[in-house]
Amino acid sequence: MSKVAIVTDSTSYIPEELRKQYGITMVPLNVVFGDETFKEEEDITTEEFYAKMKETEKLPTTSQPSIGLFEETFQELSRDHEDIIVITLSSGISGTYQTAVAAANMVENTNIHIFDSEISCMVQGFYVMEAAKLAQTGADAKTIKKKLEDMKSHVYAYFMADDLSHLHRGGRLNGAQLFIGSMLQIKPVLHFEDQKIVPYEKVRTEKKAVAKIKALLDEHAKSAQTISITVIHGNAPEKAETIAEELREKYPQADVYISHFGPVIGTHLGEGSVGIGWCKHS
Repeated sequence: MSKVAIVTDSTSYIPEELRKQYGITMVPLNVVFGDETFKEEEDITTEEFYAKMKETEKLPTTSQPSIGLFEETFQELSRDHEDIIVITLSSGISGTYQTAVAAANMVENTNIHIFDSEISCMVQGFYVMEAAKLAQTGADAKTIKKKLEDMKSHVYAYFMADDLSHLHRGGRLNGAQLFIGSMLQIKPVLHFEDQKIVPYEKVRTEKKAVAKIKALLDEHAKSAQTISITVIHGNAPEKAETIAEELREKYPQADVYISHFGPVIGTHLGEGSVGIGWCKHS
């Protein structure tokens, strides 16, 4: 057994079979429909979430894991591990990182290291998978942490929201922008900057938005010996598969995955959203 435990939150959306294979512990965030709270990936599947979204008039809200759940997880892992590395979604869009830090201070006799991925979804998962693979080879916490920091300059993600109303409700667009954007079919290309989700460029149609993201990817992929790419979708698997197949053909040196915007991230981006993230390997 590895001396270093790897923990992440549910928004990395790493499939359960991979979490089991690499010994990754997942702590779920919550999505709230009215008076009902669901732990994503545990109490509600992504398919159930999008079906429920179509049935509800009021959009759901989201919340971070409780400090108690983090503490309980750390206490359990501390019995068999000398170090715990926790990789969270960006601290700029969630309090999950801060909650994990607070919980770590409540646990004794184990070194707990909280790493802010400054991103989310399967691109966050790239950090988690790399850490887990290193842990399984016997790498110590210092080595793993250095690798994670080194990765930050090689990780990118851009995505497009299909429905501007979700961004409006989340404060990303004002009422006038929502009205004009909807009338003109504006599809903002978004990315993470300084730990927050911000507009990268406003594009008129979905086709042009996806083309813009592909062009950004091409700048890195054509010069990379090896690169991991993930196509992320909001309940639009056919759309994601079409893009992934095109990328596999264009970049034979790449590992191309398909992932999804699960309940928590899907609440804010909405159904039909699509993104592409990648990590250049040094």
